[in-house]
Order: sequence, then structure tokens, then C-alpha cells
Amino acid sequence: MNSKKQALKYIVSDWLMATIAWGTFFIYRKKRLDKADYLLEEVLHDPKLHAGLLVIPFFWFCLYLLQGQYGNVYRKSRLKETGQTLLISAFGVIIIFFTLLLNDYKPSYNSYYKAITTLFFIHFSLTAISRFIITSQSAYKIHNRIIGFKTLIIGSDKKAVQIFNELEKMPKSMGHKILGFVNINGGGNPFLLEEFIPHLGSIVSLKEIIEKTGIEEVIIAIETNEQEKINAIIAQLEGKKITIKTIPDVKDILLGSVKMNSILGAALIEISPDVMPEWQKSFKRLFDFCFSLSALILGFPLYVGIAIAVRLSSKGPIFFLQERIGIHGKPFNIIKFRTMVVDAEASGPALSKNNDPRITKIGLFLRKTRLDEIPQFWNVIKGDMSVVGPRPERKFFIDQIVQKAPHYHYLERVKPGITSWGQVKYGYAENVDQMIDRLKFDLIYMENRSLLVDFKIIIHTILIVLQGRGK
Repeated sequence: MNSKKQALKYIVSDWLMATIAWGTFFIYRKKRLDKADYLLEEVLHDPKLHAGLLVIPFFWFCLYLLQGQYGNVYRKSRLKETGQTLLISAFGVIIIFFTLLLNDYKPSYNSYYKAITTLFFIHFSLTAISRFIITSQSAYKIHNRIIGFKTLIIGSDKKAVQIFNELEKMPKSMGHKILGFVNINGGGNPFLLEEFIPHLGSIVSLKEIIEKTGIEEVIIAIETNEQEKINAIIAQLEGKKITIKTIPDVKDILLGSVKMNSILGAALIEISPDVMPEWQKSFKRLFDFCFSLSALILGFPLYVGIAIAVRLSSKGPIFFLQERIGIHGKPFNIIKFRTMVVDAEASGPALSKNNDPRITKIGLFLRKTRLDEIPQFWNVIKGDMSVVGPRPERKFFIDQIVQKAPHYHYLERVKPGITSWGQVKYGYAENVDQMIDRLKFDLIYMENRSLLVDFKIIIHTILIVLQGRGK
């Protein structure tokens, strides 16, 4: 499925409907609401109309983009999308009213009410109808198995056969285009599912199979006696841009883990759904850039002073670059003020400890106040990091962590951060065991991510910087 082409359909539709809506509203307003004897030709040649036809559609495009309306375009619910369009239209019309319409002369306040109501009705109606048509077209293709998400089943026995048959016998498809399955256990016994779909390999080669076949969804359908392996399976899938689903049991249903997405669909749990709404993620990206740019500009005199102090404290460069692992397991170079002597790791990677002789005097101060992390605002501007997120680690230590805590890879679903809940609550770790202890705080953060939580972490980080009590 061509997601970019589908997203472009929504963009063009939204732009066109916004243009028609504003043009229609402007003409109606001039001819009816203003109660002035304007000729149609005069209205059509009004510079304000021309300016609005350029600016207003762009405004709506930005608003929909911030709301995440152009992502995940093949998984849209028509009812949910109509509700979202209603809310966004109301919000956008209010902004337009207070910025463009409120200061215009009106014979009475009643004209204001009619103006905002008319603009909302025209814009919402046109946008909702056009979006409904596009979504219905893709839904028709999915339901009739014309298009679908490349799907892999993990499992080979009774449960796997059961979910396969359930999905295949549905009158309307849920969009699963099942390419094959992988087995959990050894290949000595015959696989029941092999009668229906190809056997693509074992769980050992799961990552290679996903990359080779372009899998978009994975359904974990393992037997009850294999449930202890589910964490290891999910750990292998972390970092991949795929949807993970599993078959729920009674406990999952009672705990409220099963969320209904389709009335006629199979009962499946979506593993690790994104808890942060699209609009918050968009705002977070915007906040990251603006906050980081402001921090670098406003704090420039301080950074010059730190740079001079680092240079005078010991021989070596002012900045320290080190490869870390970022979102989806991609490496990048993190930037910090140097706090250790040159060649501090000449004998191999080693975490810092209390009274570490490798740390310079100015370096000790920078670590306690977290000022050594300031250059990472440049990493945020570049897009490698976020202001708030799990701290990035080196691959050398990640390989050791995952041996004891394979769920560490769950953190790679988001951009690493300059500060984190783990950093605020625990501080720097001195060994792998402490890194694992700190991990639980970052996992809790992952399950509770929101702008409010991010702001709380930023406030606590600022207090640590001001009080110089960083560990």
C-alpha cells in the first residue's frame, strides 16, 4: 500500500475544501452578512479574498498536520475521523474568528454569531464529506481484500490455526494480508499452520524475515505453555515500525487490556500502543525545537564561560562526542562538554563512579549541575534527541543490559532525551545493574508519556541544575 499517495489525497482534499469553504464564506459574508450593496465582481476582486485563499488553506493544513491527520492513513475509523474533524474545525474557526474576523466592522453582534456559525458549517461539512469519501474508498478496498497490511503470524499450532481461520472467514477483512508464519519451537514436529500458509522460518531469524518481506503487522498466536516467551518475542520486535497484536485471554479482558476497534473484527490486543496523542507528539516536536534554540541563544554567554573553564581545566577538546543508540536502534553522536581527562577509556568502555579520578574538577561541577549536557540541545535541533526521553546508551552496555532485561529495546520506540524520569529519580548509573534499576523509571515514563509529564520532568531537572544535586 502506498501510504504517501494516500496521505497526499487527504492533503489535496483538505486544501481544496478549505479554499472552497473560505471563498464561499467570504462571498456570503459580503453579500448577506455585511448588508452592503456589493457587486459580485467587486467581491471577487477584493484583495482580502485573494490573501485568504492563500493563507487560510495553509493554516488548515498546518492544523491538521499538528493533529497527526496525515499519519497512519490506512487505519482510519470513519466515525472517529468525523468526530476529530468536528473538533479541529471548531478549534480552527475560533482561531480564524479572533485573528481575522473580530476586528472587522459589523452592524451588530448577531452578525458575528452568524459569521462564525456559517464558516464552521461550511468548512466542517465540506472537509468531513471529502474525508469520508476518501476513507470509505480505502475501507472498501481493505474490507474486500483488494489491499491489506502484510501480516506475519508467530505460532504454528492450534491457536495460530484458530486465528488464521477466524481472520480468513470474516465476510469483511480487517486488512490482514497474511504472508506466512514463523514457529517458536524446533522444527522436529509438523506445524499445523503449514497446511494453510507458508512457513517462513523460526523465531531465531524473525528480524531478517520482517526486513526481507516488509511485514507491517505481527500477530502473536502462541500456545498457553509458551506464554513465558512472549516478552522475548516482543523484545525482538521493538524498534521495528510494525503493529504487534496478540490473542487475549480472560485475564487480559478482565484487566481491560482488550480495546474494541472494530465491531466485526477479531478480538486482538495491540501491544504497546502509543499512549501520547498525535497532537501532543506534534506539539512535543515543536516545543523541542523552540526550547532548544532558545536555550542555546539565551545561554550563550554561560556556555562561553563553561567552554573556557573546560579548556583551562585540562588538556583536550572542549566538547566530547560519543556514539549512542537512538530511536529505532539508529546510532548517532551525542555532544557534551568534556568532563574527563583525554583517553579516559583507553583500556575500554567504563562508566563513571563516585570519586572517579578521570573526572576533572570542573567536570565534577558540570555533572552535578547537569551543565555538561547542554550541547545536546544541538542534538535536539538536529532531530537525534528530544528534550525529555530515556537517556541514550552505548551499544557496548546495551548488549549487556538486554541479556538481563530484554525489554530495554522498548525504550527505542521514542527519541532519547537530554533528561528523563530515570535521570531525575536515579541519576547517573555506575554499572549495568544500576542501569537496569534505572530502567524501571524509564519504562514507567513510556507508559505514561504526556506533555504534562514532560513539563514536570523539565521542572525537576531545572531544580537539580539550580541546586547542584545531580548524582
